[in-house]
Amino acid sequence: MPRPLHQTLFPAAATALFLAAALSCGPAKQAAAPQPLQVEVTGAVQQDVPIIHEWIGTIDGFVNAEIRPQVEGYLLKQVYREGFPVKRGQVMFLIDPRQFQAAAGEAKAAVARNQAALDKALLDVSRYTPLAQQKAISQQELDNALAARDQAQASLDAARAAYEKAQLNLEWTRVVSPIDGIAGMAKVQVGDLVNGQKAMTTVSTVDPVKVYFNANEAEYMAWAKAWSGPGGAKGSLELVLSDGSTYPQRGDPFMTDRNVDIKTGTIMLAGLFPNPGHLLRPGQYAKVRATVSMEKAAIMVPLRAVWEIQGISQVAVVGPDNRVEVRPVILGTHVGALVAVEKGLQPRDRVVVEGVQKVSTGLLVKPVPAAS
Repeated sequence: MPRPLHQTLFPAAATALFLAAALSCGPAKQAAAPQPLQVEVTGAVQQDVPIIHEWIGTIDGFVNAEIRPQVEGYLLKQVYREGFPVKRGQVMFLIDPRQFQAAAGEAKAAVARNQAALDKALLDVSRYTPLAQQKAISQQELDNALAARDQAQASLDAARAAYEKAQLNLEWTRVVSPIDGIAGMAKVQVGDLVNGQKAMTTVSTVDPVKVYFNANEAEYMAWAKAWSGPGGAKGSLELVLSDGSTYPQRGDPFMTDRNVDIKTGTIMLAGLFPNPGHLLRPGQYAKVRATVSMEKAAIMVPLRAVWEIQGISQVAVVGPDNRVEVRPVILGTHVGALVAVEKGLQPRDRVVVEGVQKVSTGLLVKPVPAAS
């Protein structure tokens, strides 16, 4: 049976449409070429930069006085407050004074006894002298009286010295601070038998403080040359504390040790820093920084343009053809967010500061200026 007309025409029309569509498309379009990686670059600049040396320093009091008793006895009382300021002459500890009071009493009595003996000897001399002149007594008796007088005088002098010593020992039962400063923790307790073999505490003058640090010979020579001129050293030291903050007060060079240590090749130096708020305390560690010279026309790049692989510092330089060259560099001093490049770069070289993790030597990039 013949099919309806519309059933006969539909397959033919569909086939024609498929062929027309295939012919109209032609060959497949090729894949689009990848775009170059966009990176931010900045030019290496030249500028004069300070050469800054840095050392690990130890803070110490300007004066550190160990408090030791001058007499032996049992500690009765601790008078001062640990960690607080004390004044020169302020009582810090009290030692049981009773045995020293008794000794002072005995010494006082000995003085009185010897004074009486001297008085009698003087009377004997005054009485015997005219009698000897009148030949009423022998010269030997007068000489004996004179010797007794001299002996009594010597005994009195010794008794007075013993009494002064006893008084001094009694006074030393009041242990006082020899300086103004900050008192440390007590190393003895009430009831302890104390003597001069053990320090009771330490008092330190902490305004100003000294900061000791060791420099090698080359650093010392730079130090000496930079600060030899009049006023060239005042305020030239900077202190960086253990939390990374910079101490607001600048310091002055204070002293240089007399010799270089032949074992380490270093010499001890010290700076003096004002410490009005008593923030700095003996025993703290801090970094001492000082500008010792100026480097002329140093090539500077941002720190973020530099990375390190196996101890070698590198930067990515974009050439005139916009291709990357990764170069090893030798770094110099740091100045804020910049670092000096001693070797490996030329002035105005374009270095990658953003996108350094994605670049490699020979890669084609699209450089754009980095934000300031």
